[in-house]
Amino acid sequence: MGSVRVERTGDGFVARNDRGGEIVMGTGDGVFSPVELLLAAVGGCNVMTVEPLTAKRGHRLVRLAVDVSAEKETPTLLGSVTVTYDVELPGEESRELFETVAKRVHERHCTVSRSLERGTEVRLVLRAGGPGNDPADDSPEDG
Repeated sequence: MGSVRVERTGDGFVARNDRGGEIVMGTGDGVFSPVELLLAAVGGCNVMTVEPLTAKRGHRLVRLAVDVSAEKETPTLLGSVTVTYDVELPGEESRELFETVAKRVHERHCTVSRSLERGTEVRLVLRAGGPGNDPADDSPEDG
């Protein structure tokens, strides 16, 4: 479905996709940490799915934003992730539609949130190139 390449640069890290998009990562000012990018992915997935579903039903939201937060359960594990919508409805009659759509997106349509909730497997493949090593010979283990 998708892939990105993350590389070390002279002063941090950059993620690139095959469509030319780039995101600079690090721990300093003006860049996102990997955990912040995960939270941004959850928020982006939700609002980018809610927006067209409400708009095509004639209820384009005046303001649509989410705040996404998480606490660390341990130093290397997140606890629950909370998505808080901040919306301005075009009219009170839009409230029920918005709430229904937002819940449906969360439960059925947001790939990022659903994958986190399910506990998607993350596989590790190690390729070490250099003198005497040909990374093309490395392949993922089956099992």
